[in-house]
Amino acid sequence: MSGPGADRVVVTGIGALTPLGLTLRETWDGLLAGRSGVGPISQFDASGFPTRIAAEVTGFDPSGLLPVKRMNRSSRCTQLAIAAAREAVDDAGLGASLGDREAAVVINSAVSGFGGIEEATHTLQDAGMRRISPSFVASSLTNMAACEVAIDLGVHGPVNASALACASGTHALLEARQLLLAGAADVVVAGGADASITPVMFAGLSAMRGLSRNNEHPQQASRPFDAGRDGFVFGEGAVVFTLERLSEARARGARIYGEVSSAAMTNDAFHIVAPEPEGTYASQAISRALAKARLDPSDIDLVCAHGTSTQANDRTETAAIHRAFGAHASRLAVTAPKSMTGHLIGAAGALGALVCLMSITDAAVPPTINYADPDPECDLDYVPNEARHQPVRHAVTNAFGFGGQNCVVAFSAVA
Repeated sequence: MSGPGADRVVVTGIGALTPLGLTLRETWDGLLAGRSGVGPISQFDASGFPTRIAAEVTGFDPSGLLPVKRMNRSSRCTQLAIAAAREAVDDAGLGASLGDREAAVVINSAVSGFGGIEEATHTLQDAGMRRISPSFVASSLTNMAACEVAIDLGVHGPVNASALACASGTHALLEARQLLLAGAADVVVAGGADASITPVMFAGLSAMRGLSRNNEHPQQASRPFDAGRDGFVFGEGAVVFTLERLSEARARGARIYGEVSSAAMTNDAFHIVAPEPEGTYASQAISRALAKARLDPSDIDLVCAHGTSTQANDRTETAAIHRAFGAHASRLAVTAPKSMTGHLIGAAGALGALVCLMSITDAAVPPTINYADPDPECDLDYVPNEARHQPVRHAVTNAFGFGGQNCVVAFSAVA
């Protein structure tokens, strides 16, 4: 390994399982096409719930991924993470040689084991403690997706898992960058995963009145920054990256999607679910990320917005972008992929990173769909309804989680 701080960090592989597809290419093509992955809930009977729609990963068969024992001991979140990690490593051209490198894993989640806990609770009530699986506790832990990915890939370096609510997936890239620049690893497989479309989760979110109730038109339910937005759409998925130092990626002739130029975090310290209304600390995270990357606000071409489709979040994020970018805010392309994928919770920030990196690579920006009625308090260029082909040299992705967690990552093209 090279010494601490000796290089720059780049992404050489991406894997994705999202409501738009089971691969990076399917997901990216769906985003550029403006396709919605929202539909009626199929994972449980939601007929008695006020919200009966979600953004599910469809067509995923874990039996084709893992042997029976590993499949039975792992959560859906873990299974999605393993599949995405395999694609990310293969995409980087490291499938056969990862074991020869000093590799690390960072897979973050927000509610990774929620479904297993809910299922075990019902089993205990209905059938007694002898029917509880001996792997229940371990499989429900937040770090288990990261550990199972490490087992799957044969990785023996650091394995980390952090929970920052909806900023978890973005924070994984911050952690990966730190590991590489500190010389603690040569390769980091990092990203976010979550899968908790369950009755108790939807009961709780319905009690909060945070979810869209547009059950009649599910594909139009997620409408970030539109005046008619009525809440977010809960989703699931996994997005994982392979990260390396630039010198080593170049030495082996790897394809490079872009540089992870910097990352920054702040906290609103305001409320457990509501954002600080002025966007003060969210804007500080953006400004600090730009400063660390030695980028001027005018250098940024694209902001991948957190854009949840809730009234408060979208207003606050717009204010934060104005505060951080000043006069340049009106010249930014601001896209909200949750309009198509719903909110992937712990994987949401990682999806935002995917959008930034693929926009840099393909010179194309996905749209914010379902944008029909502009909100006067949300007055930026949200790339409405159709993808835009334009060069993207520098981009940032925002992720703002419950508890006031703000995490922003900046990306740059590598010549």
